[in-house]
Amino acid sequence: MSFLSPSGTIIDLGVNIDHVATLRNARGTVYPDPIRAALLAEQAGADCITLHLREDRRHIKDADVIALAPQLVTRMNLEAAVTQEMIDFACRIKPADVCLVPEKRTEITTEGGLDVVRFHKEVEAAVKQLQGEGIRVSLFIDADEEQIKAAAAVGAPVIELHTGAYADAEGEAQARELQRVRDGVRWGVQNGLKVNAGHGLHYTNVQAIAAIPEIAELNIGHAIVAHSIFAGWENAVREMKAIMVSTRLGAK
Repeated sequence: MSFLSPSGTIIDLGVNIDHVATLRNARGTVYPDPIRAALLAEQAGADCITLHLREDRRHIKDADVIALAPQLVTRMNLEAAVTQEMIDFACRIKPADVCLVPEKRTEITTEGGLDVVRFHKEVEAAVKQLQGEGIRVSLFIDADEEQIKAAAAVGAPVIELHTGAYADAEGEAQARELQRVRDGVRWGVQNGLKVNAGHGLHYTNVQAIAAIPEIAELNIGHAIVAHSIFAGWENAVREMKAIMVSTRLGAK
């Protein structure tokens, strides 16, 4: 909840700080500090802070998560692969939310949604362990009806729809992908799930996604980090939140 959305009912922005850490790690320095970025993002209107602790630790490190957890005034959304190491780590840190995501060492960024249908047993066990520690679980999945039904079946209360295909498409192809996201939102609601979305969203394509009234939260990182080079970090966060809120209000 932020000053732009005092009731917390318009649309939430989760600011992903991964690529602040990417920039830090590129030179092996201690700056820019992703912890500072997270706290400033909160002040600028972020409703939660998202970070992905990858198995190869390519950006966010264990120490970042540990240091950040007690300092947040909003909430942490920790993205993690469905591995015992990551689930155990999350259970020690106890963030408000854990979003289970697919992960491949060779990918530059997450290329698609988690296959809950194929890995039903493993995902269900992870969900159960995390929920046993009082952590709300989200599954990062494609806008596919069978995957959404499987997400509900394993007991996850939240899904985050992968918007990468929409973000990468143009023209009629993008219109088709947008409809696919809308269908995914509808299926999620029909299955009693809270629906979030994210991946590839930026300042000129977020509007159509933000306008979907049932989407509760968008998680955005790379575009905000990139824009902050020119606009400043806090301004970049404020601009994204303002676009999302104004779009949602205009769509009502």
